[in-house]
Amino acid sequence: MLSKTRIPHLVLLFISLTWLSCSTHKNSFTKRDVKKSEKLIGLHFANKDIDTLYPYLKRNRSGFDSLRKYPIGNDVFPAVRFDPTPFGFTMPEQQNGTEWGIPDNVEVPEPYDLLAFYTIPQLASLIKNQKITSTELTKFFLARLKKYQPELQCSITITDSLALQQAKRADEEIKNGTYRGILHGIPYGTKDLMAVPGYPTTWGAAPYRDQVINETATVVKKLEDAGAILVAKLVSGALARGDVWFNGKTKNPWDTTQGASGSSAGSGSATSAGLVPFALGTETLGSITSPSTRNGVTGLRPTYGRVSRHGVMSLSWSMDKVGPLARNAEDCAIVFEAIQGKDKNDLTTVDLPFGMNWKKDIKNLRVAYLKKDIEEDTTETGDNLRKAIKSLKEIGIEPTAVEMPKEVPYRGFDIILRAEAGAFFDELVRSGGVDVMVEQDQRSRANSLRQSRFIPAVEYIQANRQRQVLIQKMQDLMKNYDVLISPTFGNDQLLATNLTGHPVIAVPTGLDDENHPTSMTFVGNLYDEESILLLAKAFQDNTSFDELHPPGY
Repeated sequence: MLSKTRIPHLVLLFISLTWLSCSTHKNSFTKRDVKKSEKLIGLHFANKDIDTLYPYLKRNRSGFDSLRKYPIGNDVFPAVRFDPTPFGFTMPEQQNGTEWGIPDNVEVPEPYDLLAFYTIPQLASLIKNQKITSTELTKFFLARLKKYQPELQCSITITDSLALQQAKRADEEIKNGTYRGILHGIPYGTKDLMAVPGYPTTWGAAPYRDQVINETATVVKKLEDAGAILVAKLVSGALARGDVWFNGKTKNPWDTTQGASGSSAGSGSATSAGLVPFALGTETLGSITSPSTRNGVTGLRPTYGRVSRHGVMSLSWSMDKVGPLARNAEDCAIVFEAIQGKDKNDLTTVDLPFGMNWKKDIKNLRVAYLKKDIEEDTTETGDNLRKAIKSLKEIGIEPTAVEMPKEVPYRGFDIILRAEAGAFFDELVRSGGVDVMVEQDQRSRANSLRQSRFIPAVEYIQANRQRQVLIQKMQDLMKNYDVLISPTFGNDQLLATNLTGHPVIAVPTGLDDENHPTSMTFVGNLYDEESILLLAKAFQDNTSFDELHPPGY
């Protein structure tokens, strides 16, 4: 019986032996070219086999040329879709919706600039009780975005006119007794991979700096329906890599000699500096967790398929996720509830309810921790993580020591992301548009896209078969626990959970000796964001690391 296949689309055709397209002559290659290419794939064929192969390879090349005559829209997902659920997996129980508590005793602060670091419930209280208007709040954040943009370089487009229009509508609705909920009238920013009609969607890259996609990304539409106010399209590192974009490098407000990390660089920097109350980011291999850590904010990467990617640039169809970066875990939960859910325009999304029961006793959570990984980290990040675990023990958590799955080819999995990215940006590479990207060094996205043409389809499929093995091994690890505590970086967790689709939340754990933020990561079971959010909130209720803000902002 064939196992479940979880691999994207005609990437299999595009990448299969496409090293042949690099021949000197556009439509021809020789048997000698084939012989030389053997070293790239680590195989050797006899000359008589090359003689037999040669006509077949020419036919393959003709097929490639035929495929390239038919343009493919950016919104077309592969016909074969990734499914993260392992064999024997049982969906966790879910409650439908959350009754968000909006406090009544919140006042406009003195000095007024302290508004920049208010949480969503605090801002919602001011707006709902009409102590401040959405228009006033929107103008406040627009002014901060403009003031600090020269220093932080965190926004690509400030959406003044749209924001003020949305804020005016929110004020009118609230004044007339229509209150949409806790996000009504709250400003936010979105990573500039997400389409918004009438504004550039640049993907952070020079070839697309004037690109306008006249559709609304589903997550943006969901927040608009919730009454939230879009004030900025924030920096994505070029084509979702790093913190360098076509106009500069996004800075970490804790230390502007550092980049903000990527690729949700603008979302992390702007949220940290109080330029937006929260922001949307995306993650394929660390792009929410990394800027959350670098900039000292809380970032939630949901389960694969929980949040629609319709209207969002694809980097890897089988690995991309959309999630919030915010002040704390509660704010992340509020935003996640608004953006999650089934979307007819994204066939990878799942139809599951979501809601938070904050009254659950966290002492009933089954918690594990990667003891060896944590103890072997002798840096200040490790020290802060060990102190964080001590704090969790003080509130009744007794974690069990476990280890990440062994005998897994972790180094081989990178070809999945690179092959899928190569397929999405196929035309960019073939047209030469990749040559105008700002970064062209060995670790650049441009270089990564070029080398993707040399990944054989067989190896891509084999990597996905090994990925299925990893999915089952992670299930064996997680099935007895609700939360796994891990270092954010420096071990196999980040790569593994991005491949398996497990949800994680990056939680600040303080500062190191250079006043740079540190973090830890909570990993949850598939589709169980509630458990990691519960534990993160409990930790933040008993510590103050989420209330630290970069000086000078």
